[in-house]
Amino acid sequence: MRDIKRRKESVQSTQQITKAMKLVATVKLQKARGKAESNKPYFKMLYKTICSILAKSENIDHEYLKENESNKKAVIAITSNRGLAGGYNSNIVKLIASSDFSGEDTLVYAIGRKGIEGLSRKGYSIYKDYSDIINEPLFSDATALTKELLEQYSSGEIGEIYIAYTNFKNTVTQEPKLVKLLPLSSDDFKDDEEDEGKKLLMNFEPTPEEVLDKIVPKYMSNIIFGAFLESVASENGARMQAMDSATSNADEMISSLSLKYNRARQSAITQELTEIIAGADAIS
Repeated sequence: MRDIKRRKESVQSTQQITKAMKLVATVKLQKARGKAESNKPYFKMLYKTICSILAKSENIDHEYLKENESNKKAVIAITSNRGLAGGYNSNIVKLIASSDFSGEDTLVYAIGRKGIEGLSRKGYSIYKDYSDIINEPLFSDATALTKELLEQYSSGEIGEIYIAYTNFKNTVTQEPKLVKLLPLSSDDFKDDEEDEGKKLLMNFEPTPEEVLDKIVPKYMSNIIFGAFLESVASENGARMQAMDSATSNADEMISSLSLKYNRARQSAITQELTEIIAGADAIS
């Protein structure tokens, strides 16, 4: 009975922690969700602008549209610095490991310590550690990371740039995604305008190449910043779900332990009564 009581108290203590963590994750989720939603209109406008440039121009000769000779691939892996979030972190590690990335030719820009641990076990080299960014992501962080990646791409140190993050759909569903950032391909951008008159070639001032020089870094920065915000929202959504499940499991364990305790108590009382009756019969 003493062991069962101690176990029950331990589970109840853990349940209080999971309840508190769920409440904290819920509050953080609401804030992160609002930031992610507010960023989408800007991204959509940038996307439409690049679609328009690629659809209404011909023979654009730009380094961001061409593959260079390097076989190295840069992957921005966004995870969290803390666990207890279900499969949130492991899903990103599995996504990268199941893709066509060799450990020798892949440079991992790690955002989140859990990703570093998981990818290191899979044989990937961590090129840079920016784990502190995910605690409070800012657009300036995305801009600085974009600048560094574009410099490496232009110098031929890396040939392709990818980003792996978790897309927030709703509180229950978070989808890990792998997006190719560079080189750009016209096949990746679709112009939804159906009016044939709007598909006529246009003249740019300055040239389309100079326009891409200015827009592509903004486009990349916004994708990276949006991925930060989506990942933070997904992390808190996943943690909220995990803590809710843990709280429910604790309820079941407490009920089971209470039943075991009552049975043990009843058994002890029955045994004592039996011994008293047996003793009284022996005296008489």
